[in-house]
Amino acid sequence: MSAADSSQYDTYQSPLTGRYAAKAMTELFSPRTRVGYWRKLWLALAEAQCELGLEQVSLEALTQMRAHLDDINFDVAEAREREVRHDVMAHVHAFGQQAPAAAGIIHLGATSCFVTDNADLLILRKGLAMLREKVLGLISAFANFCEEYADQPCMGATHLQPAQLTTVGKRATLWLNDLLGDFYAIHQFAERTPLRGVKGTTGTQASFLALFTGLGLNKEEAGERVKQLERKVCEKMGVGGAFPVTGQTYSRKVDHVILSAIAGIGVTLHKFASDMRLLMSVGELEEPFGEKQIGSSAMAYKRNPMRSERICSLSRHLLSLADQAGHMASQQWLERTLDDSAVRRVILPEAFLIADIILSTAINVASGIVVRKGVCERRINDSLPFMATEEIIMEHSRRGGDRQQAHEVIREHSQAVVQAVRNDGAKNDLLECLAADAEFAGLKDFIATLSDPTRFIGRAPEQTREFLADHVRPLLAQHGTGETGEGVNV
Repeated sequence: MSAADSSQYDTYQSPLTGRYAAKAMTELFSPRTRVGYWRKLWLALAEAQCELGLEQVSLEALTQMRAHLDDINFDVAEAREREVRHDVMAHVHAFGQQAPAAAGIIHLGATSCFVTDNADLLILRKGLAMLREKVLGLISAFANFCEEYADQPCMGATHLQPAQLTTVGKRATLWLNDLLGDFYAIHQFAERTPLRGVKGTTGTQASFLALFTGLGLNKEEAGERVKQLERKVCEKMGVGGAFPVTGQTYSRKVDHVILSAIAGIGVTLHKFASDMRLLMSVGELEEPFGEKQIGSSAMAYKRNPMRSERICSLSRHLLSLADQAGHMASQQWLERTLDDSAVRRVILPEAFLIADIILSTAINVASGIVVRKGVCERRINDSLPFMATEEIIMEHSRRGGDRQQAHEVIREHSQAVVQAVRNDGAKNDLLECLAADAEFAGLKDFIATLSDPTRFIGRAPEQTREFLADHVRPLLAQHGTGETGEGVNV
């Protein structure tokens, strides 16, 4: 390989784009997409100005602008930016070179945030729609898993200690229920987030008012044209409307709210992946493992929860980005300061990239979870006899027995069994011991029924199926089953 071919290894590359991310999301946050939206916004503004009577915007200018929306001359813009130190004005210059009839009217009346903020909001809306499809894909994968294992008993756990039984499918509904909340949050912002609109330098629309009063209109008439201008631009960009008021920028609290919604995905998936890691450690579940996958460079037998660990790792970073957005929003002064600009270039793309990555990875895991039923049964058998003792006491009392005496007999047998299990690795034979005790001579047949774990799972199977039928399947029927996450780098 030549030095030129290997030059990519000479500078830092973000692992988000170089190692993990899907192509579509990296393209969304690319300079080509961003500047492409700038040009579409400049064209929409010029078209609307022309339609509302500004004669300086000619039809030839519009024709030339339309002809060069996509063939962006980045080299010209980059050279210009080195001179003027202003990215927006550099691209105004570059666009004007390609569309000379429009060179004098591109960006007419606008401030930089007309293109930067509106383009960012368009990108965020599209990114949210893309995440929504991944969330739907994961909802579908979880739903299928819940359905398949709705009846499979397993040990419940509270405080990470054995607790009343549940089922594998019912436990997975806890992950799914959180994810439904993420879907509704993301869906709301994807559909309803408005544009900044056409607001001018400090949000007062003064420059646009001046353009239309220059036509001989009074202030009220010119003001109506300005309102029409904003509506037309939003319509041309495919968005229903604009924020009613802004400063020079749209409120940076919007970034915080959107990133908080995205961070909610991180909360949900960190919980899911953590549960997977815990259950893999006891052998109940396994995430997918490739035929030639290596778990450890030293311990050849290892089947590490690599995918789940990656989800946890990236989710923690995602949560921190929402926090940064909150600090940024709280420290914007008056109509605006520029200390938001650099950090937004980092945290907005990273949040979407990370959410996309962890969703794709979670879909990959959820679609291939292996349930070790034998391990589930063994763990139940290790603890179920202790849980069954309350039913023995209740039945013994119902038949006229002494509750306190029954409790003492069970306590003595339980302590002995615990010692044997922990010290000698013996089988938990508590139910057999109690059945053989004279205190419970009349309960042998009843005690024999207590080894069936389905007696102790309550309505877990019914809850699972009702939840899917009432809340999950209708959502998928309405919005589709989303993306599968295929092609994720795992």
